[in-house]
Formats: sequence, C-alpha cells, structure tokens
Amino acid sequence: MSLTWLIVIIVVVVLVLLLVALSVRIVQQYERGVVFRLGRVIGEREPGLTLILPLIDRLTPVSLRIVTMPIQSQGIITKDNVSVDIAAVAYYRIVDATRSLVAIESVQAAIGQIAQTTLRSVVGQHSLDETLAETDRINTDIRTILELHQAEWGVQILIVELKDIQLPEGMKRAMAREAEAEREKRAKIIAAQGEAMAADSLAAASDVMVAHPLALQLRNLQTLVELGVDKNSTVVFPAPLMSTIADIGNLLHREAEAVHDLRTPSSPNTASPHPARGA
Repeated sequence: MSLTWLIVIIVVVVLVLLLVALSVRIVQQYERGVVFRLGRVIGEREPGLTLILPLIDRLTPVSLRIVTMPIQSQGIITKDNVSVDIAAVAYYRIVDATRSLVAIESVQAAIGQIAQTTLRSVVGQHSLDETLAETDRINTDIRTILELHQAEWGVQILIVELKDIQLPEGMKRAMAREAEAEREKRAKIIAAQGEAMAADSLAAASDVMVAHPLALQLRNLQTLVELGVDKNSTVVFPAPLMSTIADIGNLLHREAEAVHDLRTPSSPNTASPHPARGA
C-alpha cells in the first residue's frame, strides 16, 4: 500500500513539474510576448517571467529591436533612359507587436518587397543627374511612401538610404569627358580673367612710366640684374639705352661737322660781307 502511494505521489509531482514547465515563459528585455488563447489574442506580456495556461495558451515573442534590412541591387531605368544598378538599405523596428503578427504574415519580407518596388518607382521619376546629386530627396520620397504602410503593419520606418549606384562603363567614360571639359572651360575662363587683370595692371604701369620716365630706366636696370643672376654670357641692351647711345653718336657727329666747318678757309671769290664805302 505504501509503495502504491509512493508511485502516485511521484506521478503527481512529475505532472505538476511538467505543467509548470509548460506554463513558465521568459520574455527578453527587447521582446514583447503576444499571448493567443485558443487562437485569439488576449494580450501582451512584458519582459520577465510570465505564466500561461498549458495546452491552451501560446506565447509568441516579438523582437522590438531595430532591424537592418538591405535592399538588393536591381536594374532601374531613370527618367532620361539610363540603366543603373541601385542598392539601398532600410532601418525599421516593430512598435506594435500584436499588429505585426496579426495584420501581416512576415513584416520583413513585406517591407523588403515594397521597398524594392518603391525604390524602382521613385528613381524612375528622376534623371541620372538628379539621382546622383539629390539622393537625400530620393531617400525622403521612399521613406514617405513606406510610412503609408507602417501604421497598419505595426512598424516604424526609421531610415532609408541609397547605398550604392553602379553606372554603365560607357556612361562613366562620358561623365569623365564631361568633367574634363568642364574643368578645361573653367581653366580657360580663369586664364582669360588673369590676362585681363594683367593687361589692366600693365596699362596702369605704362601710365606711370609715361609720367615718370626714370621709372622705365629703373625697371630696365632691375631686368638686367635678374638676367645676370645665373652668370650667363648673354648681353642685353635695353631699348632706351640703345636710343641714348644713338643720340650721343649723333651729337658727336654734329660737333665734328661744326669743327670741320670752322677749320675750312673761306673762298677768295666770296663777297665781302661789308662793301666799300663810296669813292
């Protein structure tokens, strides 16, 4: 009799332990537990130790952490008919655990599919230049469209960013040539502006030299000093110096002619400058 009771007690203890094991659930800090009783939602459980009715209740944990979801690269034709491969990334988190389980079968798959469709639609409305230069606006447009579904799915879209844009090789070469031509244009404009400024400065300097001839001589001397720094054998005579030498030569020639005229005797047939007074 005592053995039978011992067996019954052991069986009861085992059943109680089994029921306790089936009833005890642990919800992590980053989760919420959604409890279904006979298929119907009866509430959510907070993080920690919780109890449910075994074989009647079912607790499904739902993570509330931020999920990083890559949007795979896909070929997209822009508004100006250029084919590009664009990859993106989206960040979202679940804010309503019950709705994320009841309203949709798989939140991650749904967001991934609608994100790809939205990315293709939004980029197709922009040209290639706008896609490359206005990524912030495109990200905002994609996020705005995705936010239309976040309330009914119980999620919150945090960030949507274009991650990688792959261009065709021909388009890369064309853009490189365009950038090179743009730089050459700017270089020519800058050079022309420099020439105009230099011409203005030279014109002002010429006015100063006309008003002060000695300034031109000083400039010539400075040029000679600069040419003689390297100890070369080139001899340079500035134009004003050559004109001065020519003037000196002309002066000496005129003086020589004057001296020659003074030394030449007068001819006998030459009439007297003072005629004889009356006989």
